[in-house]
Amino acid sequence: MKLGSLASFRWAFRAWYYFRLGYSTYLTFILGYVSTLITVYYLAIKNIPDLLTIFPHFVPFAVLATVTGVPSAVLIGWVHLKRSKLFTSELDVTVEANPYNYKLTPGIMSEVNMPLMLLQLRILRKLAETGKLLTDSEKAEIDEMEGKLSKLLEGGYVGAPRRQNDM
Repeated sequence: MKLGSLASFRWAFRAWYYFRLGYSTYLTFILGYVSTLITVYYLAIKNIPDLLTIFPHFVPFAVLATVTGVPSAVLIGWVHLKRSKLFTSELDVTVEANPYNYKLTPGIMSEVNMPLMLLQLRILRKLAETGKLLTDSEKAEIDEMEGKLSKLLEGGYVGAPRRQNDM
């Protein structure tokens, strides 16, 4: 399949993403939580007489599990984000795979910010050249930067995205 034909299915890919997000984040979360409570209660607690005396009915068990489980899950989530290297690793993978880290995002970046930066670079170069303030290495750096900005404005990539061939 060619890239052009994939673009015509963009709405389907977006719908698929929204479906996965909604299904995995909300629907399966709720079903999984309720399913776990029911499974633990009816397969474990109902078959252990000592626990059955503590929780003779499902509702008090579900309330206690929720009252203790929600703060525990919040604490685990906080540790995951703030105190462990796991979240950092996940973000590293996401950043490496995100094509917009190597090209301009649509909208204000490609329509306003980068054209303005390129214009400023060109004007500053003229001013510096008029005052004979640039060394040869600085001129080369400006040429390189101007080339990168122009490439970005044309829709190209800078750097080395890992998945550039897949896009």
